[in-house]
Amino acid sequence: MTSTRDVLPLILDEVEVMAVQRRSPSFVRIELGGPALADFGVEGPLYDQRIKLVFPNDAGALPSFEGADDSWWDSWLRIPESERGHMRTYTVRAVRGAGVETRMVVDLVLHLADDATGPGSAWAARASVGDRLVTMAPRRGVPYGGIEFDPGTAKELLLVADETAVPAVCSILEDLGPGARGVAFLEVPVSGDVSALTNQLAPPKVEVVWLPRDGVPLGSLLDREVRRHLGVGEGAAPVPDAEVDPDLWETPAYSSSGEDVDIPVAPVGHDLDGLYAWIAGESKVVTGLRRLLVSELGMDRRQVAFMGYWRRGVAMRS
Repeated sequence: MTSTRDVLPLILDEVEVMAVQRRSPSFVRIELGGPALADFGVEGPLYDQRIKLVFPNDAGALPSFEGADDSWWDSWLRIPESERGHMRTYTVRAVRGAGVETRMVVDLVLHLADDATGPGSAWAARASVGDRLVTMAPRRGVPYGGIEFDPGTAKELLLVADETAVPAVCSILEDLGPGARGVAFLEVPVSGDVSALTNQLAPPKVEVVWLPRDGVPLGSLLDREVRRHLGVGEGAAPVPDAEVDPDLWETPAYSSSGEDVDIPVAPVGHDLDGLYAWIAGESKVVTGLRRLLVSELGMDRRQVAFMGYWRRGVAMRS
């Protein structure tokens, strides 16, 4: 494939699997390399930096982005879905090396609730050294976006994630300053996943609470523990499916519903001043936690980020 280095303000090129490590029953770590990654870079810490990976199509072929220009997205979408491969979003877990030896580390979930296996987890389950993907990633010195973690001057953090967002939280934890304080609730499918992705580099005043489901309903442990942490009662009624936005994405600067989130709101009955909440995972679970913080507790929406990384029973968009 011809590099797009001289054409696009982002990296859009093939990369090769350099190492595969099974971290736990539900996670596999992939180390990717290739000449294009010599240009990888962001301003400041990685935090929850998102990238895209394009997996081979059903015939095992990757799309070509040779000579791609600013219209590459529309051109890619015009390719029949069965031929263009599958694009999914992941978090950069770490970057190692430099120059042409740069390696990008990504942690992938091998299965989701009810063993619903998508193209990413199916690929990860059989990944081996030498396999090739296409990545879309930040190019050094060029604005790219994809980092939502922005606590500002918050005095305390509340980080909440299911397995799909655990890699992002682990990356955030390792990039925090030594004075950070708060708690991270990490729900994973089974006990064998506990501590699988972290090097225990969280600051000393940030508590990391692992919540293995081991058969209990998805999100139930997160709801329970967040409520306990905030000192509120039992969970509210389940969120109706019709009220769940599968593309839920709300930060202090953006709302997928088009609502104005830049509106000050005084806390109602709870002192949440100084708290910053970062919550990501299955959209219905995230919607329930959003109701808790915003509707029940009246938390200022400029202090929160709610992100639906996936929706049970709904195929993810590219």
